[in-house]
Amino acid sequence: MKAKELVIMSRTELESKVAELKAELFNLRFQLATGQLQNTMVIQNVKRDIARCMTVLRQLEQKEAR
Repeated sequence: MKAKELVIMSRTELESKVAELKAELFNLRFQLATGQLQNTMVIQNVKRDIARCMTVLRQLEQKEAR
């Protein structure tokens, strides 16, 4: 997911996206523990997407505070 795509999303969309990504991360970690995950790089990519979403949410909070 690109940062440009996240900037145009609303606050509720971003929050739901974070929840969705955290659920996906949980499932990926479960697959890793059971030995079903083939590509471990996916975990890192999901973590980065979560961080991007959280960054955009924080920027929105700061913009609203001004």
